[in-house]
Amino acid sequence: MKTTGKLVDLSPQNLVDCSSSYGTHGCNGGWMNDAFQYVIGNGGIDSESSYLYEGVQGQCRYDPSQRAANCTKYYNIPEGDEEALKQAVANGGPISVAIDATRPQFILYHSGVYNDPSCSKIINHAVVVVGYGAIAGQDFWLVKNSWGTGFGDGGYIRMARNQNNMCAIASYASYPVM
Repeated sequence: MKTTGKLVDLSPQNLVDCSSSYGTHGCNGGWMNDAFQYVIGNGGIDSESSYLYEGVQGQCRYDPSQRAANCTKYYNIPEGDEEALKQAVANGGPISVAIDATRPQFILYHSGVYNDPSCSKIINHAVVVVGYGAIAGQDFWLVKNSWGTGFGDGGYIRMARNQNNMCAIASYASYPVM
């Protein structure tokens, strides 16, 4: 992204299928840092367009000729610090975060800013913060989900920002050096 200015969509399915030896658990979860370790050890990750999301764990089909990115190391953002998360998004690009994605309003989101004060700090899903902004005075994070374009607004959700770390969005944030 830094060299081209364009967001490259990396394959979540590549991680689901191929990174279990690094401590991830396919569709049953895992930590972003373990996924980063896989990308480092594997020498790259395929693009989303070449390794499409299926929503079930399958045989690893990583193809080095379709490698979209590599990772040399990664950094963790201070826990719960939304301002540090904002600065990391502004200065470094997409940031991996873990959130609570169990609320029906999250699952059924289609538009606007998702703001659910009852969303917990118990995380269960990894997503990527790709930007931030405001709509009608409501600050939001622009978040890319891994559930494909049928989720939310073309695969994205706007989640409330500066709302007491809603859904734990800034609690477990990290980013790779590509």
